[in-house]
Amino acid sequence: MTLQMQQPWEYRLLAWAQEAHKTQLPNLMIVPDIDVMQAAYHHCAQITKTHSRTFFIASGLLPKDKRQAARALYAFCRTTDDTVDCNAPTEQRRLQLNQWREQVNMPNPPQNNLVALAWADTKNRFNIPYGYADQLIDGVARDLTKTRYQTFAELAEYAYGVASTVGLMAMHIIGYAGEHALPYAVRLGVALQLTNILRDVYEDWRVGRVYLPQEELDAFGLTEDDIAAGVVTQRWRNFMRFQIARNRKLYEESWKGIQLLNKNGRFAISTAAALYRDILTDIEKHDYNVFARRAHLTKWEKLARLPKIWLNTKRG
Repeated sequence: MTLQMQQPWEYRLLAWAQEAHKTQLPNLMIVPDIDVMQAAYHHCAQITKTHSRTFFIASGLLPKDKRQAARALYAFCRTTDDTVDCNAPTEQRRLQLNQWREQVNMPNPPQNNLVALAWADTKNRFNIPYGYADQLIDGVARDLTKTRYQTFAELAEYAYGVASTVGLMAMHIIGYAGEHALPYAVRLGVALQLTNILRDVYEDWRVGRVYLPQEELDAFGLTEDDIAAGVVTQRWRNFMRFQIARNRKLYEESWKGIQLLNKNGRFAISTAAALYRDILTDIEKHDYNVFARRAHLTKWEKLARLPKIWLNTKRG
């Protein structure tokens, strides 16, 4: 099973993934008191449940050790993101992010930092190369200085940093067939982040960020004034149809990579991918109006989809 790299932007992202894949594994940490570690993983689970019901449901389909590791991964990513998205001055956020990087790279973090503690334990248990976490922090740090992306290739680089890296780390938790699985994880990460971008257009604009490629907005006769107006026009519909079609193609092309994961993790990843992909359908159902509401699936809509996702996962 091979994935044909079809776009120039994909080659650069794959090179980054391969480079980080070769970074040395973290040093063994000193295991703290078992009660402290249980508290750390419980804290990560609560962060996951609070901020991402989709990821909480999907990770709940994993065996216990992988489930708690996946939620530690989510908590690490969420804490990194929150460090940049707080209301502090830019330099203060940059300093806090650098301090966070130091803490999560410690083999034995302070026991009062529960997220760093659970993440350190997860990295060591599942041999996650430190390069991916560093790439994620670098990707999130872009939000400190960069608020516009001229081309889709530039946006894909951002998506790799904040999302593909998460998938690449998750692969180590789940287990995978070999390095030939990397391109699928890269592409799925880009697909997931694009979905976030499309549903959060108005929310991002309100905080001064536009992740939609500027040259593609221009090609469809749109400007940021159209986003500010928050009105669904025919030009906006055409633009969103184009974005969603490309997004769905990335999901489709990355799907076969799920078969390269260990069997006990395939359903969880399939569920996360399928539920995120269905957010695109929700956007369409509401006439591409991402200004008045945030596209989502209800808890019952998510649960109702699980049997079909399970069957599709079994079919490959």
